[in-house]
Amino acid sequence: MADPVTRTVTVGVRSPNQLVLFNADTGQVTGRVPLPGVLRHLQLAAPGGPVLVPDESSNSLLRVGLPAGQVLARVPTGVSPHDANQAPNGTIFVANEGGASVVAIRGDRVVHTFTDVTQPAGLAHIGDLVGLIDVRENTLTIYDSTALNPVSKIAAGTGPTHVVADIHGRFLVADTRGGAILVFEVTPQPRQVARAELPGQPYGITYDATRDRFWVTVTAANQLVGYDMSQPTPREVARFPTVRQPNTVTVDPVSGKLFVTGTADGTVEIITP
Repeated sequence: MADPVTRTVTVGVRSPNQLVLFNADTGQVTGRVPLPGVLRHLQLAAPGGPVLVPDESSNSLLRVGLPAGQVLARVPTGVSPHDANQAPNGTIFVANEGGASVVAIRGDRVVHTFTDVTQPAGLAHIGDLVGLIDVRENTLTIYDSTALNPVSKIAAGTGPTHVVADIHGRFLVADTRGGAILVFEVTPQPRQVARAELPGQPYGITYDATRDRFWVTVTAANQLVGYDMSQPTPREVARFPTVRQPNTVTVDPVSGKLFVTGTADGTVEIITP
């Protein structure tokens, strides 16, 4: 996860379990933060931090401050938290993939638990609406983070995994098993508005709001594909070879640099488009 304010990129690693912090401009490692267990996904609560760290082993959400990497809070969430996202009103949603639940956190406590899911995964928000991918049900569920209730649940391909939001008020979904990118509008009613074929297991995704670019890793081909999102249908504008098994990607909105993790070899690749 790349923070434009502190110029810090955060990467989760294993053996030992920790966050590695490095400078977005120089690539120099600036710190390491020990973790109680393993994680898969990171998100910024807001520019400047903190980083939201769902720790699967300890069934908790950690907030880690930037740029120093201090653990600010640890909140029990549920079984195997997979992803976390903070809405503008400060409410944090956490998807408990192993616990078939989604929890809403305000302050340092869980204020609501949703059980209308089977295997929750990726999270993103558009305003105070939070979108959740269910990888077992193949759905996108939208929640109201203020009223703390579900708004809608719609079909989302044949194997969705992750979701981000763009500046146009659309959710962009990687349909990994379906080999496609799906685009959803949320108003006036949630609906799918576009699909772009992308064979090869599209998986890691990030969105550059400065340049209106959507980036997707293709894990079976070791590639990174960029799309222009000025229209609802994604238009491919770039394609790069990557390190092996590029499971995650993040973009620095200031420079446009892309940081791709190579899970197979334990590396981070920096790409300047």
